[in-house]
Amino acid sequence: MTPQFGPHRFDAGPFGPEHTDAHRGARLEVRDLTGARFVDCDLTGVRVRDGVLVDVDLSGYVERLVVNGVDVTDFVAAELDRRHPERVQLRSMRTAGDFRAMWATLEGLWAGAVERARGLGDAALDERVDEEWSFLETLRHLVFVTDAWVSRTVLDEERPYHRLGLPQSWYPAADGAALGIDVDARPSSDEVLAALASRREVLRNVLGALTDDVLGRPCRRPPAPGYPEEERPVWECLAVTLEEEVEHLRYATRDLAVLEARAG
Repeated sequence: MTPQFGPHRFDAGPFGPEHTDAHRGARLEVRDLTGARFVDCDLTGVRVRDGVLVDVDLSGYVERLVVNGVDVTDFVAAELDRRHPERVQLRSMRTAGDFRAMWATLEGLWAGAVERARGLGDAALDERVDEEWSFLETLRHLVFVTDAWVSRTVLDEERPYHRLGLPQSWYPAADGAALGIDVDARPSSDEVLAALASRREVLRNVLGALTDDVLGRPCRRPPAPGYPEEERPVWECLAVTLEEEVEHLRYATRDLAVLEARAG
């Protein structure tokens, strides 16, 4: 089976009690939303008419974004590809060798990012930029990603979750705790890097043994309880894992630049 995939859209998943659809279809007229912040929100189909958008920052999954009658989606994607060519390499993966080459690229890029981060000191690694995850929180999330999308799906392990993993924000805290995950932990950088190294070894071993005929094998466990119960081929599980690595590298290096500027 030949993998065919594009950017992965992550569904909102099993909403916790803090999530609501009470504002779905809301109509806001002549309202002052200066400084408003929308986090982890589904804005599909949103229309802004006669608005004032000055110093607006958008990030997330984008498909057909039209600004003043101009569809800027392809321009944004092309500029991101120019700045981060690993995105292009990710989309071109088809064979087991392609997956291994993608991981080799990512290991080198992440090694550089970790070196930059450690040069700022431990306090900076735990500092959030504009309320986004800190560098350590980002690494903790990648621990969870490997546990969920490699160990549980590809390797069919029932409870592979590391205590220091960090699920995405929509995953209910109680469900994470039931998996043995301590979302509120404040581990040291050495503890997080050790957890990450153990998960990177798992991924490296899986990719090292990967063959083209295995890519289409169905994985029957969902990444975690609460995800849709459906079969996913090996290539999709690994592609999601590597895409998470690509995108969170982009976020992490973006915030590292801010931290470096602050440090002078």
